[in-house]
Amino acid sequence: MSLPDLSTFMGAAHAVLGRSSNTISWWQMSIRAVIVLFVGLALIRFSGKRTFSRESPLDLVVALVIGSNLSRALTGNAPLIPVIVASTVLVVLYRFLAHAAWNRHWMGYVLKGQPRCLIRDGKIDRLAMQQESISPGDLEEALRDKGVDDASQVRLATLERGGQISVLRK
Repeated sequence: MSLPDLSTFMGAAHAVLGRSSNTISWWQMSIRAVIVLFVGLALIRFSGKRTFSRESPLDLVVALVIGSNLSRALTGNAPLIPVIVASTVLVVLYRFLAHAAWNRHWMGYVLKGQPRCLIRDGKIDRLAMQQESISPGDLEEALRDKGVDDASQVRLATLERGGQISVLRK
């Protein structure tokens, strides 16, 4: 018994998954959705827990690009296999860059940014707040969230690389 050639396989794949156009049927999109779900889960598991959270600009960009890529594969606006390969390449690159940022401080600064002090020893740094687009209301909300009534009670408040404000009491 001989194996079918690649053109036979591709013909069968196109019959089940549809071609890369806007004319795929509801059931072809459903099959694509199942494939994209499992590929997306595999990519998230491989890229790590932080990738799809609000941790750094690098994490956010990778999440947006992978989501955009996978959605194009789901709707048939792009070929399924090349999108899966491109998304996998992106996740591998992400892992490489994340590892490089861990090993090299300057690369972490470029890829992830750096924390910014907003309050030190009860004194608010209004210039830092303005440069980081943190309104007084945003800072007050963060302080209330940490159970702090007034900036005078704060030893250090920092805008972290992921966008959250951490607060240490005096």
